Amino acid sequence: MNDYLDPTQPIERRIEDLLGRMTVAEKAGLMFHPTTEPGGDSLSAEDALRGAQLNVVERGISHFNVLGGGDSAGVASWHNTLQELAATTRLGIPITLSSDPRHGFRSNPFTGQSLESLSRWPETTGIAAIAGTESAREYADIIRREFLAMGIRVYLGPMADIFTEPRWSRGFGTFGEDPARVAELTVAFIEGLRGGATLGPDSVAAVVKHFPGGGPQLRGDDAHDSRYPEQVYPGGVQELHIEPFEKAFAAGATQVMTYYGKPVGTEWDEVGFAFNAPVVRDILRKRLHFDGIVVTDWNLLESERMGDLTFGPNGWGLEHLSPVKRARIAIDVGVDQFGGDRNPALIEELVDSGAVTEERIDQSARRLLREKFQLGLFENRQVEIDRARTTCGSPSFSEKGTAAQSASLVLLSDEAGVLPAGSTVYVEGIQDSSGLTTTPNVGDAEAIIVRLEAPFEPGRGSVVAEYFHGGTLAFPQATLDRLRNYATQAPLYVSVFLERPAILGPLLELGATVLGEFGASDSVVINALEGRTPLSGTLPFDIPSSMEAVEKSREDVPFDTEEPLFRAGFGIARDANAPHMAAQA
Repeated sequence: MNDYLDPTQPIERRIEDLLGRMTVAEKAGLMFHPTTEPGGDSLSAEDALRGAQLNVVERGISHFNVLGGGDSAGVASWHNTLQELAATTRLGIPITLSSDPRHGFRSNPFTGQSLESLSRWPETTGIAAIAGTESAREYADIIRREFLAMGIRVYLGPMADIFTEPRWSRGFGTFGEDPARVAELTVAFIEGLRGGATLGPDSVAAVVKHFPGGGPQLRGDDAHDSRYPEQVYPGGVQELHIEPFEKAFAAGATQVMTYYGKPVGTEWDEVGFAFNAPVVRDILRKRLHFDGIVVTDWNLLESERMGDLTFGPNGWGLEHLSPVKRARIAIDVGVDQFGGDRNPALIEELVDSGAVTEERIDQSARRLLREKFQLGLFENRQVEIDRARTTCGSPSFSEKGTAAQSASLVLLSDEAGVLPAGSTVYVEGIQDSSGLTTTPNVGDAEAIIVRLEAPFEPGRGSVVAEYFHGGTLAFPQATLDRLRNYATQAPLYVSVFLERPAILGPLLELGATVLGEFGASDSVVINALEGRTPLSGTLPFDIPSSMEAVEKSREDVPFDTEEPLFRAGFGIARDANAPHMAAQA
């Protein structure tokens, strides 16, 4: 038996044995981490298999971010198919399957597609709205169990970014605005994913992102969009944004992802972070001594078709360079793997030309192989489809997810009190009103319930922008006028999905009960309004008083809007079946 296939051998010996057998092309295959998708969602089964054959067998790629899947069993089946293809390659290096977040209520093809067959949880800001760190650890542990059942061994998260710019369209994926809170929850989440003291066969590896902190986007516009590459630090607190990553590395994080953004007006190079020597080489590798895997965000080298959209290349500051030159710079500064891209020939070209040494490629290959061995992938190549069906979305996991949805709700105003049981209710924005007595006529209602999205500016000029809600945080006047009319006719209950910190002052002026939520089912919201469940969540970020205050604030500085309407940590606590309780902060 070859040493690398012998589980009784030390991991480092197995790594060196396998590395010594690999060609440059096979090493290069390790350094790419594109997407994969089974047939059935956006492509035929034949096309899906043809693409997998090309990437796994011909290109030698063995890391994939799985999209779609239909359901948990579909993902598990696709995992097994990929592993069967990998087993036919010369060295039989197994596939490492990863995924963006899958357990929330929101889907975005760029940042995470919800899978309804899994347990459903609030978005990450909602986990931060629950006191303590145990909910984060429990959530990550359940992700671990459900991902393991599907064969997913790497979680593309958590986000250790600090939500300092209220307009940032990705803020709801963070643990909020408080740097210390972000750090402690990031650590708890990593521990839950790992499932033990060290990474092992029962672990899901975390990819902490987005180094060196993606929160300070200029005006909150996200760098996924080529029009908005700038990341700014008017407060000069770059170090503050690095602190959660330091805590994550101390807790044993083995992977980190750089962000798209390029820093502007700092001592750092004005190029995307994956190409940024002062950031990756000097801070991440040298100062912080991080020796794990550094993976870029997606498609920095070449473009990719996503439906009707051509996404990438996203190498901000280096758009004028060829893909091979961008790859060389990233490797030189310390990057190990290119997310989204799928062209190992670029690495072969660099080695063949002498631009990058094979010894440097070996450094990255060692890191990538080490994690495959630590996760036990060589010994555990297949998953049981029936286990995926029974584990994913199991009653116990789903109950815990529903409990977290409820615990994350934040009562911001209780002017209307508890919704009386048996009331005739007019509803808006609610799909499942079972259990309520409803009327289609506002004038006949004894109470009115409205579910709203946090405001954003639609149609901002690109397909990418449609998935990244930016612009104003103020509700349109037409929405406020409609709610004002409702408030004159019956007690008003408003629940707002706080994807971003909306300007809520005008809602409070209506005398409404206002609930902040971060991803919750209709039934969870209704039960809370009726007083069937307690309310104990607290805000994970400030709620600004006005857009003027937001526009004056500094993108990199937490808690920087003037005289916020509510401070982070605010929430009115209310016991089940209790009409009013005191605010907590």
